[in-house]
Amino acid sequence: MLRALTAHQAERLDAGQAAIVIGLIGRGIQSSRSPVMHEREGARLGMRYTYSLIDFDKLGLPDSALGDIVEGLEKLGFAGFNVTHPFKQSIIPHLTGLADEASAIGAVNTVVLKDGARTGHNTDCWGFAESFRDTMAGCPMSNVVQFGAGGAGAAVSYALMELGVADLAIIDSDRERAERLSARMAPRFGQRAHASADVEHSLSRAAGIVNTTPVGMAKYPGIPFAADLLSTRHWVAEIIYFPQETELLRRARALGCRTLAGTGMAVYQAVRAFELFTGIAPDRAAMVGHFEAAA
Repeated sequence: MLRALTAHQAERLDAGQAAIVIGLIGRGIQSSRSPVMHEREGARLGMRYTYSLIDFDKLGLPDSALGDIVEGLEKLGFAGFNVTHPFKQSIIPHLTGLADEASAIGAVNTVVLKDGARTGHNTDCWGFAESFRDTMAGCPMSNVVQFGAGGAGAAVSYALMELGVADLAIIDSDRERAERLSARMAPRFGQRAHASADVEHSLSRAAGIVNTTPVGMAKYPGIPFAADLLSTRHWVAEIIYFPQETELLRRARALGCRTLAGTGMAVYQAVRAFELFTGIAPDRAAMVGHFEAAA
């Protein structure tokens, strides 16, 4: 694992460089703003704080190296790490325990390494919910369609249930994955969520649309359904923040729909993760400023 890290990363991980060392594990993450958000907030609070990217694409690592990477970060003295696509669910077997919210959701985006334990948390759920409350208050929550049932999608589904969605249709290219997610939520939320394969019918009765798939990222351009199904009656939420305006958001705004960009979730999940890593609550407004400064 250590051989896989670049010389630049290895230098930054020197114990003399930072008292708190954090990382992000994922693929295609070179544009992530997490390092800037975390490091600037750490500096503002007077901490020696380093945040490094462990990009499996850049390092040429297979998915099967995940366990070795986690073990290596632990040996290097990391206090924890964030997890993003495509590892939010596959990380779980490499952990020693899960916080309640991560266990319920079945996905992890934050891991705290402490006293020999590797504890998985999910701050995506809280991050999406807080962002929605800030920006989308008053949106009808009767029928919502969510595209995507992966790790991020699982967290957003739970957030939508907690926000009061009465009927959530989950659409995924893997129908069984959507069915597993809706079944996982049933004990807590009843039968308010269900898998759907009928995109046109689901959107025809929906008040809101949430995209949790990678479609819309620079690497995966487009929108996750036929554009002519988007209507002025819909509100639309994204979790993608790079680019900040996806094609879906651009089309929705052109129609006059209320929209929620992925930036709020990106900032708020980091707010909660920072507190888990350090034990100190960061300033939300400052974190927003750090995020914007990283553009």
